Amino acid sequence: MSGGIKAKHQRLVLVLIALAALIGAGLLAAWALRSQASYFYLPSEMAARPPASDRAVRLGGMVEQGSLKTMPDGVTITFMVSDDKGRVPVRFSGIVPDLFKEGSGVVAEGKRAADGTFVAGNLLAKHDEKYVPREMKDMTDSQAHKTGENVQ
Repeated sequence: MSGGIKAKHQRLVLVLIALAALIGAGLLAAWALRSQASYFYLPSEMAARPPASDRAVRLGGMVEQGSLKTMPDGVTITFMVSDDKGRVPVRFSGIVPDLFKEGSGVVAEGKRAADGTFVAGNLLAKHDEKYVPREMKDMTDSQAHKTGENVQ
């Protein structure tokens, strides 16, 4: 009799080691993604369950009419983001996207300050889905449809 491990047992040990390594890699990836995840909040959700002030999140909603103000430094703006149930004050310093305006949709990426203001580091302006090229805006629906058929 030999004193070594049988081939059957060697395969079992290798399979168990590979399985443990796979589980370890999966847990490590999940932990890394959890710390990088940026959660999305609506204004009503942020008012009801505010995130921790050190957690990076996204806030999405509509920019309230009449709420957009430019600070004396000329770079910082403040405005209110609202949905049908809540509103959150937002402060942003930087270059504002071209599509950003009152009454439009916005997604602000940043953190909640201790006073409840959302301090955004990035703004993503949303446009409506009814985009029409400049050349086609005066056409009727049937004319636009015919133009689209001719292009294809």
